[in-house]
Amino acid sequence: MIQLSDHFTYRRLLRFTSPSIIMMVFTSIYGVADGFFVSNYVGKTSFAAVNFIMPLLMILGCVGFMFGTGGGALIAKTMGEGKDEKAREWFSLIVYTSIACGVLLSALGFALLRPFASFMGADGQLLEDCVIYGRVILLALPFYILQFEFQCLFSTAEKPKFGLAVTVVAGSANIVMDALFTAAFCWGLPGAAAATAVSQCIGGMIPLIYFGRKNGSRLQLVKCGFDGRVLGKACVNGSSELMSNISMSLVSILYNVQLMKYAGENGIAAYGVLMYVGMIFQAIYIGYSVGAAPIIGYHYGAGNKEELKGLLKKSMALVAVCAVFMFASGQIFSRPLSHLFVGYDAELFSVTANAFSIFSYVFLFSGFAIFCSSFFTALNDGLTSAAISFLRTLLFQCAAVLLFPLFLGIDGIWLSTVAAEVMAVAVSFLFLACKRRAYQY
Repeated sequence: MIQLSDHFTYRRLLRFTSPSIIMMVFTSIYGVADGFFVSNYVGKTSFAAVNFIMPLLMILGCVGFMFGTGGGALIAKTMGEGKDEKAREWFSLIVYTSIACGVLLSALGFALLRPFASFMGADGQLLEDCVIYGRVILLALPFYILQFEFQCLFSTAEKPKFGLAVTVVAGSANIVMDALFTAAFCWGLPGAAAATAVSQCIGGMIPLIYFGRKNGSRLQLVKCGFDGRVLGKACVNGSSELMSNISMSLVSILYNVQLMKYAGENGIAAYGVLMYVGMIFQAIYIGYSVGAAPIIGYHYGAGNKEELKGLLKKSMALVAVCAVFMFASGQIFSRPLSHLFVGYDAELFSVTANAFSIFSYVFLFSGFAIFCSSFFTALNDGLTSAAISFLRTLLFQCAAVLLFPLFLGIDGIWLSTVAAEVMAVAVSFLFLACKRRAYQY
């Protein structure tokens, strides 16, 4: 079994991170299942509604990523310092707190759902579909938060393969139920939402049961006292991931407003396809970063500077190779993937295929900024990590999506994401250079 304290070659690094990569990719794929079945078996308006309301649901659910990444880095550093019992207590505190947050955010979501969708411009059937889909998903929000959280914490517990198995079970259940509820039983949008909600309950409950009992990992749920300092540190450290997810959701809202203005419902549906498919591609970068973060945090806590340098160098090389491969894949499969989702509508297919061929340039750059943000989180430098995430996912994207369409029309909307990623990479490399002496990587 590979341990966090090992020396990591390229092969060992890929072996340890590959379950996290596959886990994130599979999570994205089963998220895509909703889009595929809704688009093909329920209709274009319902598909647009899912994409319209999803940013709000993501904002509420991404608390799990904050606790998972920020808490995971803190726990890994603590284990690297040889304080295993303290690590288990902090792990337990973070999990219990996230459950309480899930219940509160679920209630908040129910209150905000209709006013939010209406304020953003949804009306008629589009508005009703937003409310129907959102309310069903919100019932499972506490488990959705836990699912996100444990996807990060499984690597910290040195059990990435078990985390992958849980994700496969939950994802397979979602895909099967999507097919049954929407295609076979014709339950429409509520059926698609129910399939997703049940799969989220599975993905959150299985790890809760596993860590609640004696197990073969380094972590277990135990009795713990409340420690606001630890929670605050975990939240600050994971604020970059929280900021990244909230920012992406806010940017998605802004994109929907711009697309409604420049292209109407077809533009929103096309953007939905980009987000679904783009999620799969980006999941490779996110999965690698999540899998590598505990290793980086452990060796930083243990004071292994040479190993830290090697991990950064190897990670950058792997991201570069992946970037070229993913860009080429995006160019080759832009039309087939667009046809898979919206081939039933010629005009919508044309808009989507053109958008995807432009959008795929994002894959050349985004991996570097994603890894750099995660790298600083692993070093327990939440401020730098948050700065990269804030600039990448909010400031640069908002500025670009507001300005580019003024000169390039709808193509400017697709290009704006590419421009934002280029600027984010430049900022990330600047932070790496400035912080090198402080962390000795």
